[in-house]
Amino acid sequence: MNNNITQLFGIKYPLIQAGMIWCSGWRLASAVSNAGGLGIIGSGSMYPDVLREHIQKCKAQTSKPFAVNLPLLYPQIDDHINILIEEGVKIVFTSAGNPDKWTSHLKKHDITVVHVVSNVKFAKKAVDAGVDAIVAEGFEAGGHNGRDETTTMCLVPLIRKHVSIPLIAAGGIGTGSGMLAAMALGADGVQIGSRFIASPESSAHQNFKEFILNSKEGDTQLMLKEITPVRLLKNEFYNQLIEAYENGASKEELVSLLGRGRAKKGMFMGDLSEGELEIGQVSALMDTIKPAAEIVHEIIEEFNLAKNKMSEMKF
Repeated sequence: MNNNITQLFGIKYPLIQAGMIWCSGWRLASAVSNAGGLGIIGSGSMYPDVLREHIQKCKAQTSKPFAVNLPLLYPQIDDHINILIEEGVKIVFTSAGNPDKWTSHLKKHDITVVHVVSNVKFAKKAVDAGVDAIVAEGFEAGGHNGRDETTTMCLVPLIRKHVSIPLIAAGGIGTGSGMLAAMALGADGVQIGSRFIASPESSAHQNFKEFILNSKEGDTQLMLKEITPVRLLKNEFYNQLIEAYENGASKEELVSLLGRGRAKKGMFMGDLSEGELEIGQVSALMDTIKPAAEIVHEIIEEFNLAKNKMSEMKF
């Protein structure tokens, strides 16, 4: 497969593993990159020294390109930026903030910059900031999400209509046929997160991985739009949120209920009751923990089969 995404990143397949907090460290990133995709280290849950360690270990495990996801609202972002430059990271995916502040600085150091957006307005701003590509993340995605609740099927063609730079679809994609559908809508590649959480290389807790496999349609919901929208699996913490909403909780009360470290408690430490379990709607399709390389190859095989099937259809 050869298109502007594979050329931009120097990879075999236009398939990117999302940079997920508490789930995507050097093991997962290197495994996906070695399999022909683009692995991403999720720096949002890492102290600066931990990020440096993950970058160095990733470089030791793969000679292929990999990236780092950088939430722009991270408190120690200056330290993270310096580490990315010092360690020679070549690709950075920015998210959760204004790309205008750091894009030109990163590009001055020969870093390819991709920004994650959830609507057309932010896509245009990212283009104006000079990013090299955009990730259009739809409402179906896990973790922090857009307030507009625009689905991937609507978002991708909307953004494609307004931007000409390489476009990556994300949200609700976990199969080869889903990848083909996204590319038919105008995407040049896909970013997949949830599917890779259920892999041995993911740094997510085993309890969380197994809980995902038991999830069904409707078991995730977008919550906490008053603070920062997040899609999570229903559990006891979710029930506490529902009760708070029913009692008319204020934004301040919701912030207090959320507290600190909920995501770490759930995804990294395996507290299935009190933890925040971030995952996308595609989790309902997942029933097996598989090596990351097997996931990549399965998706690409499904993509080719679906593409061949479509080419054989007569209209």
